[in-house]
Amino acid sequence: MKQLLTFIVLLFAGSAALAQQTSYINTANAWDADSLGNHRVVLHFNGIGNAAAASIEWRRRDENPEQKRIIVVDAKTNQRILNVKLNNITRERGNLYFEPTSGAGDYYVYYMPYKNEGRSNYPKGVYLKPDTTASLSWLTTLDANYNVPQATVKAFESIDAFNSFYPMEIIATQKETGAIVQSASGRPFIVFPEDRMHPIKMTDDLPQRWVAKGIQQSFTDTASKGENFAYQLGVFALKDLQDVKVSFSDLTAANGNKIAAQNISCLNTNGISYDDKPVHFTVNVAARKVQPMWCLVDVPVNTASGLYKGKAIIKDGANETSTIDINLYVNNETLKDKGINEPWKQTRLQWLNSTMAQENTVIKPYTPLEVKDKTISLLGRKIELNDNGLPKQIQTFFTEEMTDYSIKPNNLLTEPVHFHFISNDGSNMQFKSKGFAFTKQTPGTVEWNADNVNDSINMNISGHIEFDGFASFTVRVIAIKDVALKDIQLHIPFTRQTAKYMMGLGEKGEARPDTIKWKWDVAHKNQDGAWIGNVNAGLQYSLRDEKYVRPLNTNFYLLKPLLLPASWGNDNKGGIDIFQKGEAVLANNYSGSRTMKQGDTLYYNFNLLITPFHTIHTDFQWATRFYHKYNNVDSIKATGATVVNIHHATPINPYINYPFIAWKEMKAYIDSAHAIGLKVKIYNTVRELSNRAYELYALRSLGHEIYSPGKGGGFSWLQEHLDSDYIAAWFVPEIKDAAIINSGMNRWHNYYVEGMNWLTRNVGIDGIYLDDVAFDRITMKRIKRVLTADGHPGIIDLHSANQYNKNDGFNNSANLYMEHFPYLNRLWFGEYFDYEKNSPDFFLTEVSGIPFGLMGEMLQDGGNAWRGMIYGMTNRMPWSDDADPRPIWKAWDAFGMQGAKMIGYWSSNCPVKTSNDKVLATVYKKDGKALISIASWADDDVNVQLKIDWKKLGIDASKATITAPDIKNFQPAKTFGANDDIPVQKNKGWLLVVE
Repeated sequence: MKQLLTFIVLLFAGSAALAQQTSYINTANAWDADSLGNHRVVLHFNGIGNAAAASIEWRRRDENPEQKRIIVVDAKTNQRILNVKLNNITRERGNLYFEPTSGAGDYYVYYMPYKNEGRSNYPKGVYLKPDTTASLSWLTTLDANYNVPQATVKAFESIDAFNSFYPMEIIATQKETGAIVQSASGRPFIVFPEDRMHPIKMTDDLPQRWVAKGIQQSFTDTASKGENFAYQLGVFALKDLQDVKVSFSDLTAANGNKIAAQNISCLNTNGISYDDKPVHFTVNVAARKVQPMWCLVDVPVNTASGLYKGKAIIKDGANETSTIDINLYVNNETLKDKGINEPWKQTRLQWLNSTMAQENTVIKPYTPLEVKDKTISLLGRKIELNDNGLPKQIQTFFTEEMTDYSIKPNNLLTEPVHFHFISNDGSNMQFKSKGFAFTKQTPGTVEWNADNVNDSINMNISGHIEFDGFASFTVRVIAIKDVALKDIQLHIPFTRQTAKYMMGLGEKGEARPDTIKWKWDVAHKNQDGAWIGNVNAGLQYSLRDEKYVRPLNTNFYLLKPLLLPASWGNDNKGGIDIFQKGEAVLANNYSGSRTMKQGDTLYYNFNLLITPFHTIHTDFQWATRFYHKYNNVDSIKATGATVVNIHHATPINPYINYPFIAWKEMKAYIDSAHAIGLKVKIYNTVRELSNRAYELYALRSLGHEIYSPGKGGGFSWLQEHLDSDYIAAWFVPEIKDAAIINSGMNRWHNYYVEGMNWLTRNVGIDGIYLDDVAFDRITMKRIKRVLTADGHPGIIDLHSANQYNKNDGFNNSANLYMEHFPYLNRLWFGEYFDYEKNSPDFFLTEVSGIPFGLMGEMLQDGGNAWRGMIYGMTNRMPWSDDADPRPIWKAWDAFGMQGAKMIGYWSSNCPVKTSNDKVLATVYKKDGKALISIASWADDDVNVQLKIDWKKLGIDASKATITAPDIKNFQPAKTFGANDDIPVQKNKGWLLVVE
C-alpha cells in the first residue's frame, strides 16, 4: 500500500514560474524491485486511441539514463506493454509513447530496472539495457498520428522511503543551475546552508530544492539545551578551490548570553584522531562540485533559551570568503543525553572526535608495570633493556601447562637484540651510547630514549612498552655525513627452546623449519614479520617504518595492501632469514645495500608482542557456552548455553555494524535473557558499515577518511545513491542491507568506542562478537575499557576465516590478530580451517589460542570433536551443520570440569602418554580422578596402550578404573584395563574417566 504521506515539490521549467505540482510517494514494497527496479512514474491517461504520449520531468541523478531500460506496465492488468517508443531520454526529462492497453486509467513507467548477478552476499546490480518490443504496425500507426493524446504525471513512486530520491537527489536542470551561477556575480563559490534533516547527498549536481530557494545568506534552526546540534554548509565551487576552511563567531543573544565559538567546529577540517591526536584536513573542491561542510555546535546545558546569532565564515586558500548568518533558537527543553537517542538528527557526529577511554589505564587481569634499573616487569613477563635502548633479555614466567605462573624464567634470547651496520668494506660499524633515560613511567606505559652514534650515523631509539606486553621501537637512523652501506640488519637471537614453533612469513603455524628465506612482496602478501615461540614463551615481531598504514583485510587486502617500508624494504632488497646459528635460532632482518646522503633519515621501526599474555582460564572455558543464533531465550536456556551471540541480520540487530536502529527491541530481548541468567553479546565491528547508518552522507563528505576508495557497483541502492568511489561489501538479501568498506584507521573508531559505551550502559550488552577485526590494538583497548566498566562482563570473542589465501595476502589469522589477543576471551577460528588434514602443531599455534593465554572453539564442518578436546575445544551450537556440543558439555558436567587442571600433551609434566606418538593425550586432573582426552593423527586405525605415570596422576593404580562414558555421536560406553589395547579410529579418539 502507498503511504498516505505525500511530498509536494515545486518543479520549475527553466526560470519560468510554477509549471506543475508532482507528488513523491513512498510505497510499502508495492512491486518486485528485483525485476522492475526501485522507482516508477505513475502516469494517468484520459484520452482515447491506441497511443499515448508522456513527457516526464524526472530530474535523475544517474548518469546515462538513455542506456537503461524503460518498462511500461498497465496498472489495471499489471501486464507489461510492449508497444513503447522512447524519444530523447536525458537526466532531466524523458519523452515516450506507449499503447494504453486498458484505455483511460493509470500506467506505470519503471525507469531503472536491474537484475542481481554474482554471489548472493556480494551481488552486482546490473541495469537492464534498452530493448525494442514495439510492433512495426503500431510504430507505423504512431508515426501517422500527429496528435497523440498526452498522459500526465500523477506521481513519482519509490519502492520504499529508504530508496526515495526526494528531495535531496532531485537534480536542478542545467538551465536552473546556470541561472544560479549567473546570479553569483563572478564569485568563486556559492554556499548553500542546509539543515541536518536533509543531508547533502549529491556532489555533481545541485538539488532542485536549493535552486527553488535561491542563494541564501542566512540559516535558521532550533536546538535544545545540552544538544549536539549540527547543520551543513554546501560549498558549490565555480572554479577549483584549495584549502576550504570554516571559522565561526560566538553565537550571541540580545542580552549578551553566548554560545562560545570554541563550542563550534567543522567536522570536515578539524578533529581528534582515533589515537588521540589533533588532526587537520585539507578540503579541496573541484569546479562544479558540491562539498558538504558539517558544522557541529555543542550547546551547553546551562544555555538560556532564546535566539542566538552569529556567523560562519567560509574561506578558500585564495582568501575568497563568504559569510552565512547563523540564527539558532535555543528552546526550553534540556537534553541530558545530548540528543544521542535521536541519531537521525546527526547528534552522534560529535562522537567522531571522542577521546573516551584513551588513557592507558591497566585493564584486568594485567598488573601495573614495575621498573627496577633497566628491567621492566609485567604480568608473567620481564624485559631488560640495554644502554642502547634495545632488549638485552626477555623472559616469561608461565608454566608449560599455561595454567599457572612459574618462579623459574623462560629466557627468549641467547644474547641481546642488536643492529649491524655493515660498511661496504664488510666491517661492522661500532656505536657509542650517548645516554639512556626513561622518559615516562606510569602503571600502563613506560617509555625510554637512547642515543647511539659513530662518526657517520646517529641512531636514536625511542621505545615504549605497555602493560599487556606490547613494545614498540622507533629507530631513527640519521646520516651525519654521506655513507655507503652494504647492509643494515636487526638480529633477534632466540633460544632454541623458545623457537620451537613459527607462524608467519608464508609459513603456517607448525614446528619451525630449519631455514626460512623470505623477501618482501607487499603487493600480494600481508606479511611483515612472524611469531616465533613455544607454548609458554614467544615473541611476535613486525617491521615497520614511519609511514606504516594498516592494510585492509578479509578478502580486501589486494585493494589496500601494505606500504613497502622504505627502510626495511629498500626497493625489495630487504628480507628475513631465520636459521640456526650456534646455540641460537637467529632472525636476521636485513635491508640490503644503500647509500645515505648527509641528513638523510630512515626509520627502522619494529614492534614486539611478548607471549603468552596471561594464563589460560579453563574454568571460564568449561562454564561459558556460546549459543550463536537469535532464538527464544527459554529455548536457549534449555540447551545449557550461557551466552547468546546475536549476529547481524536478525530482528534485534538487523544492520551490519550499526546496532542503533532496533535498540529498543534489543534491550527488551537482553532484559529477558538476563532475567533467566543468560548473557547476550552482539555482532559489531568496523570493517564495513551498513548503508542504513544515519550518518552515511556525513561520513561520505569526509572523502576517503572513513570509507575506502573503490570502483563502486554492488547492490542497486549503492549505485543509485552513492554513484561511485566505494567498495561494496557484505549484503543481506532478505533485508537488503548493503554495506561498504571502511578505510582503516580513522575517526569512525572514536564513534565505535562511544557506541559500545552507549550500548553497554543503555542496552545492557554483555560484550561483542567480532567477525574479523579492522582496527588496531588502541581501539581494542578502548572498547575493552568501556565494555568492562562498572562491573560489566565485557566478553569479547573473535571469529576469523583462515586468512591464508590470495585475497587476504597469505597471512595467518592468529598472526594477523595477535595484537588483539590480550583483550579477547575466546577464539573461533573458523571457516576454511581444516581440522582433519592439519597437524597437532597447527591446531596448537593457529587454532587453539593456548600459546597466547586463550582457548577456542571450532567451526568449519563442525570441527573435529576428538582432536578439539585435546585443546579443551568443542564446536559452537547451533551455527554449523551437525555441530552439537551438548553431549560433550554433558560429559564435562558429569565429570566436574570446574576446578580441573588441564595438562596438555605438549607439557613434559603430562602424566599420560600413549604407545603411539601420533595419538596424543591431554589430562584434566582433579583430586582422585582424571579425564583423559586422546586423539589420533595416525594415518590409519590403530590400537594404543596408555602409558600412565600414576604418581603424577595422583591415583592408586591398583584401585583405578578406566571407563569411557557414553557420549552421543562421540563414543560408546566401554571399560578398559590399564594395560588393555584401546582401539582408536583414524582422526578420532576417546574421553576416558580414570578414578
